[in-house]
Amino acid sequence: MTSAQSPPPPTHGSPAPLLHYEVHGRTGPYLLLVHGMLASRAHWLLNLDALSTACRPVVVELFGHGRSPAPADTFWYRPQGYVEQFEHLRAALGADAWLVCGQSLGAALTLRYALDYPERVRAQVFTNSLSALAEDNWAALVRPFMDAQAQQLAAEGRAALEALPMHPSRSRHMPAQVQAALVADCALHDPHGIALTGLHTVPESPVRARVAHIRLPTLLVCGERETRFAPHRRFAEATMPALEVVGLDAGHAVNIDAAAAFNAAVLAFFRRHQVVEA
Repeated sequence: MTSAQSPPPPTHGSPAPLLHYEVHGRTGPYLLLVHGMLASRAHWLLNLDALSTACRPVVVELFGHGRSPAPADTFWYRPQGYVEQFEHLRAALGADAWLVCGQSLGAALTLRYALDYPERVRAQVFTNSLSALAEDNWAALVRPFMDAQAQQLAAEGRAALEALPMHPSRSRHMPAQVQAALVADCALHDPHGIALTGLHTVPESPVRARVAHIRLPTLLVCGERETRFAPHRRFAEATMPALEVVGLDAGHAVNIDAAAAFNAAVLAFFRRHQVVEA
């Protein structure tokens, strides 16, 4: 594994805070991996070895999460801020184009990146993401909860963070190795950065109105046990012309719950579209 520290500054006026990232593998195209809310680089532990056989996974951590900073400028938490960060990271790696994969909230960000920079994405993968494919009332639905969460995080700090329902310590089915790593990384999360993620990333994340314009090869690896995602899957299948779907017996974190099948599906997809060597 190698890491880097200084991509070119983005176009936004303030100095560019740098997402923490780590590069795995030695050959093949770069593959950007973006986790969801309250996760970290550990979200991909069960996928890195397999994916590294065909490409070079680039694991990032969202602002306020894990080893990434928690900048004061709220622009960086907005989806467009992440799009800028991803694009400048690609340039720093010297890649003309790369592969991208997003999970949950991370999928909302990678889908947006692929829409804004289609010439820079050779193929993309995403998993269950209620936020990415949410309907027009999404912001109105989530803002009251996110406002309350931010107030609690401001008042109680780490205690409030550890009490959040999605804290990985509350998972009942996650493999012990991954759960322990995610819980350890939660101790690095910045409560203020998590609050800003809820206030600015989550409400602005949907790309539902734009996904019909995606023409590049796209794979949805769907955890079918998350029944509330089923309507979003049907929407994607009916709307996205280049979409392929693989359904697995898994929940929201499909790449963890069914890691071997996820890895196989992703590698087969990349090879089928000749974006990695067979």
